[in-house]
Amino acid sequence: MSRRRGHGRRRGGGHGGHEEESSERWLLTYADMITLLMALFMVLFSISSVNISKIQSLQESLRAAFSGDILPGGKAIAKPGASANASHAPSSIDLQAIVPVTAQTASTLQSSSTHGAASSAATQQMTAAASSTATAAQQESSVFAHIKQLLDSYARQHGFAASVKTSIESRGLVIRVLTDDLLFPSGQATLDQRAHSLLSEIAALLNVDESHPIDVEGNTDDVPIQSSQFPSNWELSTARASTVLRYLAANGVSASRLTAVGYAEQRPLDSNATAVGRARNRRVEIVMKRIYGSEAEP
Repeated sequence: MSRRRGHGRRRGGGHGGHEEESSERWLLTYADMITLLMALFMVLFSISSVNISKIQSLQESLRAAFSGDILPGGKAIAKPGASANASHAPSSIDLQAIVPVTAQTASTLQSSSTHGAASSAATQQMTAAASSTATAAQQESSVFAHIKQLLDSYARQHGFAASVKTSIESRGLVIRVLTDDLLFPSGQATLDQRAHSLLSEIAALLNVDESHPIDVEGNTDDVPIQSSQFPSNWELSTARASTVLRYLAANGVSASRLTAVGYAEQRPLDSNATAVGRARNRRVEIVMKRIYGSEAEP
């Protein structure tokens, strides 16, 4: 009897545990339901915050696309129950551009094309002109160098090397001739006899290229001069430049290329404090001016 009762208690205790476990299963279903409701509310919230303006813009875009103006066969696609083949345009209709080309657009495109062609042609002309100018500048420098070499050689052979100096500068080929004991007597503007052969050689070399203008510049030292013929160094320097100019013109240099100017003592090469410096400042400069280069005239 005792064994049966004990066995009955054990069975009864085991049966009570199963009932407690079964009574708690509703919590799992409840938790699943709460999760689904939360997901549903999140979806509803996301739908309720849609940007109305974007939807309207999308509707207008779709309406325009299927109106037939942009996509051929769009009206057929927009109709309810349209078949899949209804969206295809007939083979005789070409696809149109998304933005129709109007007469004004065509005119603009043609104008842009013409402007581009004109710009390209202008660029090519400018490039060709720049190349031509560079070539002319190189030829000009070669002419200057050739004349300088010939004149330096002549001055050495005839004993004028100390009184005749040549240089190629930004303004052109510069021939400096000291006036003392070569071009003019002191305080005068009459050519010395020794100057004739030198100036004749210079005139011949200046005609190697007859396209360049020539400036003849008279310069003196700062010692004042007062005479009946030359009241100041301005008159003396200008008269000496004019005398050299007349000699060059008489020996074949075109007068249209020549210009005479007197600077008096305003452009010294050396200090006027010494006799050597003053002798260097008393000079006539013959400048074969550049046409191409840093100081080219327009």
